[in-house]
Amino acid sequence: MLQSKQSEAFLAVAETGSFELAAAKLCITSSAVTLRVQSLEKSLGHILIVRERPCRVTSAGQALLQCLQHTRLMEQNLMQRLMGQSDTSACYKVSIASNADSLATWLLPALQQTLLREHIVLELKIEDQTQTYALLENGLVNACISTESQSMPGCLAEPLGKMYYRMVATPEFHRKWFAQGINRQSLKTAPSVIFNSKDHIHTEILSSQVGLPENSYPCHYIPSSTAFVEAIELGLGYGMVPEFQLGNSLENGTLLEIMPDARTAIMLYWHHWKRPSAPMQQLTVDIINQAQQILSQ
Repeated sequence: MLQSKQSEAFLAVAETGSFELAAAKLCITSSAVTLRVQSLEKSLGHILIVRERPCRVTSAGQALLQCLQHTRLMEQNLMQRLMGQSDTSACYKVSIASNADSLATWLLPALQQTLLREHIVLELKIEDQTQTYALLENGLVNACISTESQSMPGCLAEPLGKMYYRMVATPEFHRKWFAQGINRQSLKTAPSVIFNSKDHIHTEILSSQVGLPENSYPCHYIPSSTAFVEAIELGLGYGMVPEFQLGNSLENGTLLEIMPDARTAIMLYWHHWKRPSAPMQQLTVDIINQAQQILSQ
């Protein structure tokens, strides 16, 4: 059996990256943290923490970290189930990892009625849709929206639907940068708008369409879904925008679809534990039903 104080010390070091910060978090001395982690390593027969700045976990430490984070999340779910709607805690807390585009478009409307009816408050963690899976895998969230179709052990992955993206720019931007056509040379010089370095939709399109490798063309990194679209509307660059956020801009000429062949559909999945709390189960049912209706339009 794992000793709680030893596990607590290891978890604090792994999450803060420092024995000193872990000691401050646990209100004990650094030497006490060190002794507890060493004792845990001795009992398990593995080095769990590489003593660097910042500290990092070994492969054995990563396995233990995932186990402890998942256990903590399950304990939180149990406490919510038993005490979540007492006089001192009127709402259930649910942690969800989502991509920014879903949050900016369909996610909150899909969850609105469930959150109000079930008295659920959300803790949202925003990551690229290819990265959210890791947050669930590490036990940091109750559920996630991901492009990964395969579920991890103990979880289910259920299809939500597709988000569609188009490559767009303003007419003025198109006239300035693509007067001689859209080709490898013009795309190499025209500024683009990309969400962040983890967003590979744009880079994969240019690589497959014209053979341009990443970092071979100028780009703005704007990690906000609304500001991202605003930057394109202001003529700062061209980029891949979800159809949900285009509205009537293509019909009224505010924006142009500059590369029809770049249209991309991203399939999204809802990953959740097989045995969730009752509020989480209801949220799962509702988000799947709502998303399948919204994303099929």
